[in-house]
Amino acid sequence: MSMKNLFTLFVFPVFLFCNFLQVKDLNGNESAGNHISQPVKDQIVYLFFKVEKNSSGMEKVVLEDKKIMEGMLKSKPSFDRNSAKVGDFMISLNDSNGKEVVQQILRDPLNPELERFAEEGISRDKVSLQNAEFSIRYSHSEDIKVVKVEKITNTGSQLLFTQKL
Repeated sequence: MSMKNLFTLFVFPVFLFCNFLQVKDLNGNESAGNHISQPVKDQIVYLFFKVEKNSSGMEKVVLEDKKIMEGMLKSKPSFDRNSAKVGDFMISLNDSNGKEVVQQILRDPLNPELERFAEEGISRDKVSLQNAEFSIRYSHSEDIKVVKVEKITNTGSQLLFTQKL
């Protein structure tokens, strides 16, 4: 009888110890597995620019900030080169080989059209500014490496800004 009690006394702690090791090992593997199998979350990238017109009339564009937020764009901005007017900015997001991934048209930020309400109705006036701020947003992609800003002119386009992201 005492041998049976002694055997039980030693076997029970061994089983208990082995079970705790297995539970710990499973928890460790589960956390590593979850880390690998997590889906990539959708992200939106915001680029904030400032444009200034110098005394000679040339525009200088500066990238002031870049922010990445979680989320998904509900719709992609449409790009129609034919809808662009002289003075509008064409923003191109390119891959490392220079291939355009995303393009957007931005109405002339230095000459915005403002609506004015008066007794005779709504009228639109163009305002000429020396500096302005503008931003664009796009769905995050590892392919996008370079941002390029061009101004539409009568003869084509003029490159204002290029920067690696």
